[in-house]
Amino acid sequence: MTDRVLEFAEGPALLNVKDRQLVIRREGVMDISTPLDELGVLVIAHPRVQMTQSVLAEMANTGGTVVVCDSKYLPAAMMLPLQAHFVQTERYAIQAQLGQPVRKRLWQQIVQAKLRAQGRLLKELNGADGGISAMATRVKSGDPENLEAQAARRYWPLIFGDAKFRRGSEGPDQNNHLNYGYMVLRAVCARAICAAGLHPSMGLRHHNRYDVFCLASDMMEPFRPLVDRLVAEWAREHDPATPLDRESKAHLLRLVTDRYVHEKEERSLFDWAAIAAQNLCRVMMGDAKKLELPEI
Repeated sequence: MTDRVLEFAEGPALLNVKDRQLVIRREGVMDISTPLDELGVLVIAHPRVQMTQSVLAEMANTGGTVVVCDSKYLPAAMMLPLQAHFVQTERYAIQAQLGQPVRKRLWQQIVQAKLRAQGRLLKELNGADGGISAMATRVKSGDPENLEAQAARRYWPLIFGDAKFRRGSEGPDQNNHLNYGYMVLRAVCARAICAAGLHPSMGLRHHNRYDVFCLASDMMEPFRPLVDRLVAEWAREHDPATPLDRESKAHLLRLVTDRYVHEKEERSLFDWAAIAAQNLCRVMMGDAKKLELPEI
């Protein structure tokens, strides 16, 4: 499968299915078709995009994800395949009964991988990691000292060279670009989790009652610096207060078109996310003790 992200944000469109092809119809132009088997994520961001039931059904059948955005390009809903693995029910039951020691150990390893990735990115961009790599070695089971948050307070001012930058603020700045990139990353991770036979809503650390993809929010943590790198590159050449447009989103979608290397092996983000989800499943099922995450 060739995994692609297809976004509809520029204008009205009617989406249909014919001969296992997604047919895109726009007023005044010829219809365009693309194989559904090649679509990993379908992002619907324009309010006047219409689609038939067959589009949703075929996206689910091919293991794809559909994301619907609000007026701020933030995800408002996500559709994932209901059945993606032949032992899904058995794995759901084991996942639901997972003990706290395993949950805490998994979260420790996720945080460690995230901090190592943040340290590598800072060293790449600035020549120094701000001490974050060393913090990764101090993370204990469950991260009781919340070293993840301590690292974040160092990380964000350093990555953008702005001591006043705050992640999550409502101002017109890099946060809009980060949110868009994380939306795509979360969809990729949620899709990989379902393909591994796990339920995306049963998280390890994230337990927001309004977040039905808590496990995807957990698993995406070590991959976030991939988005951060793209936003940092953009902010160095453009005004970060500029609203998202076609050019900036095309830059961010390099997240899924670029290739990434781990231990001399080059793969797409879809592949590495699938490997991470499968390794996560192995630990949950008791087939492995350590969560092996690709450091790409």
